[in-house]
Amino acid sequence: MKELSLNILDIAQNSIKAKASLIGIHIKEEGDILSFEIVDDGCGMDQATVDRLVDPFYTTRTTRKVGLGIPFLKMAAEQTGGYVRVDSVSEKIDPQNKGTRVYAEFHKSSIDFTPMGDIVSTMVSLIQGADGMDFDFTYQTERGVCALSTMDMREVLGEEIPLSSPEVLVWARETMEESLSEIL
Repeated sequence: MKELSLNILDIAQNSIKAKASLIGIHIKEEGDILSFEIVDDGCGMDQATVDRLVDPFYTTRTTRKVGLGIPFLKMAAEQTGGYVRVDSVSEKIDPQNKGTRVYAEFHKSSIDFTPMGDIVSTMVSLIQGADGMDFDFTYQTERGVCALSTMDMREVLGEEIPLSSPEVLVWARETMEESLSEIL
């Protein structure tokens, strides 16, 4: 993928399909390292499935026979000297601690570093397309933190106003753009 934000979107969509109720998306830039993690409380995976995620010919999707998201992410990270790690606990093994964590680390100084891209549009798309699901987003740099929590938004707006309403999405976009402009 041409932008890391699209990898984040792809992984978050997998979390949605895993019936997660909360997805944490945390990005951190520190020195030459850019890392992100996506953590969900979805149904999780057994270790055999996690081990197969790096195989491009393995997918759970029925619409195509290949699954390139994690393999491409892994390749992009390793080309910069970074890595990808996936940890998961299946609800069949531990229903109380089920979920998945995808962590990726990149070296920004590498000529092969993929830029973050439009993370604001990624987050707005996720909020718009997964009404009722919660997202906890942070982007941390040495200059500060941009944070957006749909739980906090629901607390302020109440249950009567859907987060997917145009006014709320415009507010979320503008708030994130302003906050990110201060820390990037």
